[in-house]
Amino acid sequence: MLSQLVYVSNRKQNCTAEEIEKILASCKKNNPPLNITGVLLYSDTKFIQLVEGDAKVLTALYDKIKLDARHNSPMMLSYGPIKERSFPSWHMGSKKMAANDVDFKTDISAEDKTVFNNLLNGVEADGQRILTILKKFF
Repeated sequence: MLSQLVYVSNRKQNCTAEEIEKILASCKKNNPPLNITGVLLYSDTKFIQLVEGDAKVLTALYDKIKLDARHNSPMMLSYGPIKERSFPSWHMGSKKMAANDVDFKTDISAEDKTVFNNLLNGVEADGQRILTILKKFF
Protein backbone atom coordinates (compact mmCIF):
# COMPACT_ATOMS: atom_id res chain seq x y z
CA MET A 1 0.00 0.00 0.00
CA LEU A 2 1.39 3.40 -0.99
CA SER A 3 2.12 5.33 2.19
CA GLN A 4 3.83 8.43 3.50
CA LEU A 5 5.96 8.76 6.63
CA VAL A 6 7.24 11.99 8.16
CA TYR A 7 9.67 12.21 11.05
CA VAL A 8 11.76 14.84 12.81
CA SER A 9 15.01 14.17 14.62
CA ASN A 10 17.86 16.05 16.19
CA ARG A 11 21.02 16.10 14.11
CA LYS A 12 23.97 14.94 16.17
CA GLN A 13 27.08 17.11 16.24
CA ASN A 14 29.10 14.34 14.58
CA CYS A 15 26.88 14.63 11.51
CA THR A 16 29.05 16.84 9.32
CA ALA A 17 28.29 18.26 5.88
CA GLU A 18 30.16 15.25 4.48
CA GLU A 19 27.77 12.95 6.36
CA ILE A 20 24.81 14.77 4.80
CA GLU A 21 26.37 14.14 1.38
CA LYS A 22 26.69 10.44 2.31
CA ILE A 23 23.01 10.33 3.30
CA LEU A 24 21.96 11.88 0.00
CA ALA A 25 24.29 9.62 -2.02
CA SER A 26 22.83 6.61 -0.22
CA CYS A 27 19.31 7.81 -1.05
CA LYS A 28 20.27 8.24 -4.71
CA LYS A 29 21.60 4.69 -4.81
CA ASN A 30 19.11 2.84 -2.58
CA ASN A 31 15.78 4.61 -3.07
CA PRO A 32 15.09 3.95 -6.79
CA PRO A 33 15.10 0.13 -6.48
CA LEU A 34 12.92 0.43 -3.37
CA ASN A 35 10.60 2.91 -5.15
CA ILE A 36 11.04 5.47 -2.35
CA THR A 37 10.57 9.18 -3.03
CA GLY A 38 10.54 12.20 -0.74
CA VAL A 39 12.36 15.20 0.67
CA LEU A 40 14.85 15.96 3.41
CA LEU A 41 14.86 19.35 5.09
CA TYR A 42 17.77 19.87 7.49
CA SER A 43 19.56 22.45 9.60
CA ASP A 44 22.65 22.29 11.76
CA THR A 45 20.54 20.73 14.51
CA LYS A 46 17.42 19.15 12.94
CA PHE A 47 16.23 16.74 10.26
CA ILE A 48 12.70 16.68 8.87
CA GLN A 49 12.12 13.97 6.31
CA LEU A 50 9.08 12.93 4.31
CA VAL A 51 9.31 9.58 2.52
CA GLU A 52 6.78 7.92 0.23
CA GLY A 53 6.59 4.30 -0.84
CA ASP A 54 5.32 0.88 0.16
CA ALA A 55 4.24 0.85 3.81
CA LYS A 56 6.47 -2.10 4.78
CA VAL A 57 9.49 -0.57 3.06
CA LEU A 58 8.94 2.75 4.86
CA THR A 59 8.64 1.18 8.30
CA ALA A 60 11.84 -0.82 7.68
CA LEU A 61 13.58 2.38 6.58
CA TYR A 62 12.39 4.24 9.67
CA ASP A 63 13.67 1.40 11.87
CA LYS A 64 17.12 1.91 10.29
CA ILE A 65 16.94 5.69 10.79
CA LYS A 66 16.16 5.19 14.49
CA LEU A 67 19.46 3.30 14.82
CA ASP A 68 21.50 5.73 12.68
CA ALA A 69 24.28 7.41 14.71
CA ARG A 70 23.66 10.72 12.92
CA HIS A 71 20.16 11.06 14.42
CA ASN A 72 19.10 11.65 17.98
CA SER A 73 15.55 11.24 19.29
CA PRO A 74 13.76 10.54 15.99
CA MET A 75 10.03 11.07 16.33
CA MET A 76 7.46 9.92 13.79
CA LEU A 77 5.02 12.74 13.16
CA SER A 78 2.79 11.27 10.49
CA TYR A 79 2.32 7.89 8.84
CA GLY A 80 -0.46 6.57 6.68
CA PRO A 81 -1.76 5.61 3.27
CA ILE A 82 -1.80 8.10 0.42
CA LYS A 83 -3.50 8.05 -2.97
CA GLU A 84 -0.58 9.53 -4.87
CA ARG A 85 2.96 10.72 -4.29
CA SER A 86 3.64 14.37 -3.53
CA PHE A 87 7.23 14.13 -4.80
CA PRO A 88 7.00 11.45 -7.52
CA SER A 89 10.22 12.26 -9.36
CA TRP A 90 12.47 12.94 -6.35
CA HIS A 91 14.24 9.93 -4.92
CA MET A 92 15.32 12.42 -2.28
CA GLY A 93 15.08 16.14 -2.70
CA SER A 94 16.97 18.09 -0.06
CA LYS A 95 17.26 21.58 1.27
CA LYS A 96 19.25 23.09 4.10
CA MET A 97 17.55 25.49 6.48
CA ALA A 98 19.62 28.28 7.97
CA ALA A 99 18.53 27.56 11.55
CA ASN A 100 15.79 26.07 13.69
CA ASP A 101 14.11 29.45 14.01
CA VAL A 102 13.48 30.11 10.34
CA ASP A 103 13.29 33.75 9.32
CA PHE A 104 10.64 33.59 6.63
CA LYS A 105 11.56 35.98 3.83
CA THR A 106 8.05 36.00 2.37
CA ASP A 107 4.63 36.50 3.84
CA ILE A 108 3.54 33.41 5.68
CA SER A 109 0.45 33.09 7.79
CA ALA A 110 0.67 32.93 11.55
CA GLU A 111 -0.94 29.49 11.33
CA ASP A 112 1.77 28.24 8.95
CA LYS A 113 4.48 29.57 11.29
CA THR A 114 2.83 27.73 14.16
CA VAL A 115 2.58 24.49 12.18
CA PHE A 116 6.24 24.73 11.15
CA ASN A 117 7.42 25.41 14.71
CA ASN A 118 5.28 22.52 15.92
CA LEU A 119 6.87 20.35 13.25
CA LEU A 120 10.37 21.31 14.40
CA ASN A 121 9.42 20.52 17.98
CA GLY A 122 7.84 17.19 17.09
CA VAL A 123 4.30 18.08 18.08
CA GLU A 124 2.59 18.41 14.68
CA ALA A 125 0.79 15.21 13.69
CA ASP A 126 -1.56 16.31 10.91
CA GLY A 127 -0.02 14.78 7.79
CA GLN A 128 -1.78 17.12 5.39
CA ARG A 129 -0.64 20.23 7.27
CA ILE A 130 2.92 18.88 7.40
CA LEU A 131 2.86 18.19 3.65
CA THR A 132 1.53 21.68 2.92
CA ILE A 133 4.37 23.27 4.90
CA LEU A 134 7.09 21.07 3.39
CA LYS A 135 5.89 21.82 -0.13
CA LYS A 136 6.48 25.51 0.58
CA PHE A 137 10.19 24.74 0.99
CA PHE A 138 10.37 22.79 -2.25
